[in-house]
Amino acid sequence: MDNIKTIGVLTSGGDAPGMNAAVRAVVRTGIYYGYNVLGIRKGYEGLLNGDIFKMTLRSVGDIIHRGGTFLQTARSYEFNTEAGVEKAISITRVFGIDAMIVIGGDGSFRGARDLSRKGLPVIGIPGTIDNDIASTEYTIGFDTAKNTVQDAIDKIRDTAYSHERCSVLEVMGRKAGHIALNVAISGGAEAVILPEKEFDIDRDIIRPIIDGRNRGKKHYLVVIAEGIGGAVDITKYIEEKTGIMTRATILGHIQRGGSPTVYDRVMASRMGAMAVKLLKDGCINRVISFRQGALTDIDIEEALKMKKTIDEDLYELNKILAL
Repeated sequence: MDNIKTIGVLTSGGDAPGMNAAVRAVVRTGIYYGYNVLGIRKGYEGLLNGDIFKMTLRSVGDIIHRGGTFLQTARSYEFNTEAGVEKAISITRVFGIDAMIVIGGDGSFRGARDLSRKGLPVIGIPGTIDNDIASTEYTIGFDTAKNTVQDAIDKIRDTAYSHERCSVLEVMGRKAGHIALNVAISGGAEAVILPEKEFDIDRDIIRPIIDGRNRGKKHYLVVIAEGIGGAVDITKYIEEKTGIMTRATILGHIQRGGSPTVYDRVMASRMGAMAVKLLKDGCINRVISFRQGALTDIDIEEALKMKKTIDEDLYELNKILAL
């Protein structure tokens, strides 16, 4: 769009490996096409506080391999109010920001939508390890988080085998079970418990463990999504019912950190560049989406109305392979 001269970029919500790669792509693609690019520190809170600076090619040098977000992120309760959104719009005018690129999850997209309703063109880039954005099959950081969990599973299995133990692993994902389901398959888990699926602890956890022991297994893995929680209580129940020494591991925020995988770096770079190109082509108020093997874009209002469910094929595959 000819009236867009300056683009603002921010990261919001939980940090995710690959966010830096996306910011880097936004900045360098923006400069390539002749835009001024302003970085906004600490998400919407930083926008309200005017924590904004001009970005150059060197501003994003040596960050593609770093986890987290060098722009940082923070919660903003003020921005969630009508007055907060109005203030944010006034700040964009002060700094001459003509369009905004927002990297984050659903909450970040809702903030971008609110800005768009006030007349500021926006583009959303999906960035969250939880992969819980309904409008896309992939979000930045999801691949790295899975690999971090898998590395932990491999280490835990060594000890579990040595002591003939059952390991209960609680992984992140908020109210979604995408991380849990994928690592359950890659880690050869006996059971996986997801927020999207009703479960019976005796049928879905105890029975598979006992069946495995009867077949001569020496160690067991149960993966619990954090939306279910209760890993410690489930651990105690397993030990009481089976007599198998059982230990709980809650991985927590280790899953958010670390150097992003090649896949996350490349996808984040593609998405960042695409966001700038959408603005250049006059496509505004869109969110970038990866669907059926290709990048596309969706109206932000439509995207926020979508509901995401668990991959039923993967869920059935896990049940088969866990036999």
